[in-house]
Order: sequence, then C-alpha cells, then structure tokens
Amino acid sequence: MRTGSKTDKLMAVRVIPVLRLRSRKEAESAIDCLIDAGFKTVELTLTTPGAVELIGSLCRSRRADFMVGAGTVLDLASAGACLDAGADYLVSPCLVPGMAALANGAGRIALTGAFTPAEVLAAWREGAAIVKIFPASTGGPAHLAALHAVYPDMPLCPTGGVSSSNMLDYFKAGAALVGVGNNVIDQKALAAGDRSGVIAHARTFLDIAATAPV
Repeated sequence: MRTGSKTDKLMAVRVIPVLRLRSRKEAESAIDCLIDAGFKTVELTLTTPGAVELIGSLCRSRRADFMVGAGTVLDLASAGACLDAGADYLVSPCLVPGMAALANGAGRIALTGAFTPAEVLAAWREGAAIVKIFPASTGGPAHLAALHAVYPDMPLCPTGGVSSSNMLDYFKAGAALVGVGNNVIDQKALAAGDRSGVIAHARTFLDIAATAPV
C-alpha cells in the first residue's frame, strides 16, 4: 500500500461524495451542505458546468482539513488545469496514461479507474495512489472482494452504484474507501432549499462508514 499525507488523509475520510450536478449554483449549494454534514472532501466531476473554476474557488476558500478532488478527468490538459486550480487529487473512470505521474509530480495524488484485474494492476503500475473500481455496481461487492483477495495491499475505492443500503457490504468486501454519487444528496430537499434535510440525509452516509471495518 502506498502512503503519503494526501493518500492517508483521503483514505481516512472513508466516503468521497462524487457530485455530477446540472449547474454551478446547484453544486455550490450541495457542497455547502456536505461540509456542514461533516464531510472532509468532495469530488467535483468535470461534467459539471464551470467545474474547474468552482474547484479553484473551493480551494481558495476551504478549510485546511478539506480536500477537493477533480473527477471524470479524461486527458492531461484537463488534469493540468485541475492541478493549476488547486485540486488535491484527480479521478478518472479509466486509465489515462501520464495522469498519475502528472499528479504525483505536483505533490498531489491520482485515483485511477479500473474494473478487471489487468486494469487494476495497470492503474497501480501507472502510479495511482488509490484504484477506483468503476462501475462498482456491475460486479457488486463480490467482484470487489475477488479483486481485494488478489491485490490485498492496493487501496480500492468502489464507485458507481454505491448507496447507503450497500455501502457497508463494500467495506466488508475490502474497500479502503468508497465513492458515492448524487444519491448522497437528497435532490428534492436541495431543490426545495431544505438545507437541514440535505444535511441530515448526507450525514447518514458518514454514520454508516463509522461502523465499517477498517
């Protein structure tokens, strides 16, 4: 297992909210609620309008213990822009050659996407600090457990289909941490401006993670 201040810090949070929202305003509201719920990180996907600018804004205003990630990074130009904006970590759904080296060279880390045993090993050899198993729902916890058995020293982060109802199963299968998509946000409460509802819903994910095996 690779260690380092950012890797260890990210793994300690156990749950990464992965936001893929329709507007910057909606993303800002959701992130504000997540922070109040107690989350120490957020991954903002580049499919969100104005994502790089929002990443930069978050990095300038964040608390020292909060980590900002850039998700759905598909090429080195986007990776560089996110690093320049201040992103602590880069996340891709697949192997992006050179992305991990670029992140590592800037003192940041990469979570590289993989699904098969060969892809997991390739991501690790490329320099990923954590291997993102995506889409997790395709194979479920059993698939993650099989990968963990083969690669027990690689931190794996299942993402895609992880929910409050199955998150504990992924931890029991060997996940070091999990990525949770938009279901971490109560969309109806967010649209209605019900901050307390959004915060309470998001907090349940942290409560579940607190009971998970390390």
